[in-house]
This record gives sequence, C-alpha cells and structure tokens, in this order.
Amino acid sequence: MRAIGIIEAGPPATIQDLGRFGFRDRGVPVSGAMDRQALVVGNLLVGNDPGAAAIEITLGGFMAEFLCDAHFAVTGADHAPTLNGVPVSSWTCHAAGRGDSLHLDYARSGLRSCLAVSGGVAVPEIMGSRSTYLRGGFGGHEGRPLRKGDILPLGNVVGKPIFAFPSGLIPPYSDRPTVRIIPGPQDDRVTEEGMQSFLCGLYEVTVRSDRMGIGLSGPPIGLARGADIISDGTCAGAIQVSGNRQPTILAADCQTTGGYVKIATVISTDLPLLAQLSVGAGIRFTAVGLIEAREVYLKNQYQLRSFYDRYGIAT
Repeated sequence: MRAIGIIEAGPPATIQDLGRFGFRDRGVPVSGAMDRQALVVGNLLVGNDPGAAAIEITLGGFMAEFLCDAHFAVTGADHAPTLNGVPVSSWTCHAAGRGDSLHLDYARSGLRSCLAVSGGVAVPEIMGSRSTYLRGGFGGHEGRPLRKGDILPLGNVVGKPIFAFPSGLIPPYSDRPTVRIIPGPQDDRVTEEGMQSFLCGLYEVTVRSDRMGIGLSGPPIGLARGADIISDGTCAGAIQVSGNRQPTILAADCQTTGGYVKIATVISTDLPLLAQLSVGAGIRFTAVGLIEAREVYLKNQYQLRSFYDRYGIAT
C-alpha cells in the first residue's frame, strides 16, 4: 500500500486540493488550498496533476513517515524541512524511501506550506473535491484536521518528477506586503476620507484569522450609510467591513453570502501573499483597475507557462 503516516500534525494541518466548485448556490464554500500556486507547483514538481490533493501545513511542527518509496516537495512558507534530520530545500523535488521521516519546523517566513507527494493524497472525493471543509466537517480525512497516527493513502504515480522550481518564480513572501485591490462592488458606501484611510493605512493581522477570513486592525474605514447590506455573493479576496469599521479579507473557506459591505477585492495574483500572513504581520493596499489586474495575471501566467513548456507539462 502506498501511504504516508502522520507522526506529529502540529497546528491544524488539512488535506486540500484546488477546491470544490459548483455548489456555492447550496451554501458550500469552495475551500481548497489557501496558497494555490504553492499547491500547483508542488504537484508539478512530483509529477502529479496540478490539482491533486496535498497536505496544507499551518505554522509548522509537522512530522510524517513515508510508508513507501515516493517523491515529495514542500512549497510555500519556509518551514526548514529535514528528511531524516538532514536539511532539504523547499520548492524542490526530493526522493524518500520507505521508513524515512520528514519534519517541518515552525515557519521562519510565511505561514502555510504545501506537502505534495507523488500520487497525491487519495482520500475519497466529496462533491468533486478532496478538500477539507472544517466548519462543515466533511472532505479530506474524515472532515477534520490531521492528527498523530493518521495513515493517508497515496494514489498511483502518473508523471515524472521535476527536481527544482526556478528561484526567480518563487513568490516574494513578506510580513509587510502591499496587496493590489480592485475597488467595489460597494465602494460607493465608503466616504472619501474612509477610502483614503484604507489605501494609506497600515493594517495588522489579528488573531481573528483562519481559513475563513483574515481579520485586520488599523485605521477605521468611514462608511456613508452603515455596514449592513442585503446579503449577496462573496468570494475569496473580498474585503468586508463590518460595524466596527475594520476590514476582513475573506479566504478559501469563506461563507457563500454576506451581509456586510465589500469595499474591494484582492486581485487573484496576490491571493497567495495573503495565505502567508501570520498574526502581527502588516499589510497595505493599493488600488488598480481591471486592465492592470489582467496584465499582472497574464504576466504571472506567462512566466509559469515558460516553466511548464520547458518540461513539456500540459496544464
């Protein structure tokens, strides 16, 4: 049996893929990896399909044992990984033998990492995805965080490993990022002074942060007509402002509808930066238009495509 065993899970570690699509009209969030680029790259490095299920590790303190020969890659935050006590590089594919142990220390930079293993984590699909939705108690491994003693089955190997991701394409994770946003859809509810405060202020990530949303504390955002609206649709990256005039950035497990004003949305290219923000990190916002956001997205995709094409990867 191809499998990996959990020795220490640390803070919540879950199984995630690219998410669960087509069920938001029934109240089911997309979920999936917080840092999707880390997931995709990790999978490609070990020869998996881009959306194969992997282990998302938060903070660190994680240890696993390989119960079979396999390739693995750790992408995302810098958790100083070691294999049998020997340091190994992140964003690189490594070979592990049966009985080898992998340890991820507490993050030196960033917050979340992705452990991709050849064959992918082969837990059952629910609504077309293997992602864990913790609040709903389904998906992943029994709908819960991983814990010591769990045995995770691995699928069949489908492709050849690639042994390194170009360093120039690794996202520039920072604990003080400037994130690009597109104003709206309810930016008309923000006063001119409120929008100025939002775009000029430094906000700090609070303990009110998880896979559902990233709570921020900083300059109050003035609203012209209050924070409440008739509930409408949400998405990851939407920035809500509630009655306390503080912003919350919705994340992978966010609710499907919300009744607070959404003053802006983080562009998709910058979402991986949010996944790596720990409590106490700072964040600034800068407004861009749709054309610039599209150009940034296409540039990012072009750079990744050059890597895919070099190795004949079809995505």
